[in-house]
Amino acid sequence: MLTFGVTVLPDPPHTRFVELMQLAEQHGFEYGWTYDSHILWHDAYPLLTLLAVNTDRLKFGHCVTNPGTREPTVTASAYATLHAISDGRAVLGIGRGDSARRVIGQQPVKMAEFEASCRMMKDLMNGRPVEWNGKELELEWAKDRPKIPMYIAAYGPKALAVAGRIGDGVIIQLADPVIIQWIMEQARAAAVEAGRDPDELECLVCAPSMVTDDIHDAREAVRWFPAMVSNHVMDLIERYGENSEIPKELTEYVKARKFYDYKDHSREGAAHGEFVTDEICDRFSVIGSIDQVREKLRELESVGVDHFNIYLMTHGQEDTLATYGREIIPELKGAAV
Repeated sequence: MLTFGVTVLPDPPHTRFVELMQLAEQHGFEYGWTYDSHILWHDAYPLLTLLAVNTDRLKFGHCVTNPGTREPTVTASAYATLHAISDGRAVLGIGRGDSARRVIGQQPVKMAEFEASCRMMKDLMNGRPVEWNGKELELEWAKDRPKIPMYIAAYGPKALAVAGRIGDGVIIQLADPVIIQWIMEQARAAAVEAGRDPDELECLVCAPSMVTDDIHDAREAVRWFPAMVSNHVMDLIERYGENSEIPKELTEYVKARKFYDYKDHSREGAAHGEFVTDEICDRFSVIGSIDQVREKLRELESVGVDHFNIYLMTHGQEDTLATYGREIIPELKGAAV
């Protein structure tokens, strides 16, 4: 059964961030996520603390942070602290770093460093002893608490192998069932090779969603999203080449890309989204009439998606939350509408 979450940018003012998260909780969403890009927006950690004390049930965390701009032991301690403050509601999403790193002139964290950091953080934040930089470390106060899950964002084979070896789930930033199935096959194969149960690896899909009969308006509102995903796809092509095992459904569309401007990162109407076709908007997002949105979500569930996270970076935010709360979440969970 699908769970539902929402990602709200850590945009000023902070009061709006808290307001939207409280609305999400009221409308039946179970997770509240935010980005971690400290130059583009507010620093996310104080905002997550506000969520801990201004919501009651909402699980919350980054979608995603990275172990480069945030020293890994600091992140582990911060999440253990948020977990304590919120009575066990912290959840960690982590990747190699895109906007947070590139905006300050750094590249995504190298794979070996990323894997070592994730492995250590998963233990340290959950109260288990670790060795890091030649030191034995332990958060004594974090022992015997509910588990903080670690979800790893990945597209390519090497990052997906890390997710399979270490993660509790895979964060996938697109809603194309064909690509999702390929991604999860890669991660689950790595889980098997590592001696883990592949069925325990959760699938978390993130994408914008608009419920409307005006499909033109919806496509224009989400065109920024495949453009944002294209940053990761360009990295994949550079690493693996144009004729790799990565599905063409993921790599072909970026051939028309011209530029990307991080000052408009994840912004509706961003000019760098002009190359994105209507077809890609439809495949990567969850948009359309109420029936079309329900059908797409059922399709995602049928291919093994466990969690759908709305990227709420479109107009009509209150309407989206209310419609999901009234018409979609109860329906998908089998409750009376």
